[in-house]
Amino acid sequence: MRALVISDKVEPILYSAGINRHVGKIDLVLSCGDLPHYYVEYVMTMMGRPTYFVHGNHAREVEYHSGSGDEWRAVSEPMGGVNLHERTVREDSLLLAGLEGSIRYNSSPLFQYTDTEMMFKILRMAPRLVLNRARYGRYLDVLVAHSPPWGIHDQPDRPHQGFKSFLTFMQWFRPRYLLHGHIHLYRRDVVTQTRYLETEVINVYPYRILELEPKI
Repeated sequence: MRALVISDKVEPILYSAGINRHVGKIDLVLSCGDLPHYYVEYVMTMMGRPTYFVHGNHAREVEYHSGSGDEWRAVSEPMGGVNLHERTVREDSLLLAGLEGSIRYNSSPLFQYTDTEMMFKILRMAPRLVLNRARYGRYLDVLVAHSPPWGIHDQPDRPHQGFKSFLTFMQWFRPRYLLHGHIHLYRRDVVTQTRYLETEVINVYPYRILELEPKI
């Protein structure tokens, strides 16, 4: 499946009337977090394709959208998209799952987790991954995350350190892809794709167009 994967930055070429001409035909939209709802909704509407997302560490609990007249309404996630956090879904030929947020680095109660907390989230999702294997012969094709794994594309400062539990996840469930954002790119020589065991770990900031294939 041809996927448009977005993260962390509102990209003018996508937030414009020319998005379809620039991107071409796609099958799926994935958001790795830290994007305003209006942007995800715009991309989803213009593409007209199924859209899945996870929250990043800078996500707000609610955003306010204008409704009819002068009314404003509070929304907690992009309308029309599917929150993948701690969920597994099948979209056409792909098995998807998601894990939101980043490593805990301050006292914010939202979308930050210790490695132990993230490990418990993985364990809660594990039965559904095992069921995938029983049904489809594999645990997972794509993990959509905000944070990178520990030691892969992450950075030494605490807010940008990856999760060690993601390494365990890849050892146990062997997804074909782990897609993440969180790490902003300012130089062209930064490594953005790394093989770990059977998984391609890809930093998608600010967007990537990827041909995602099921794990055989």
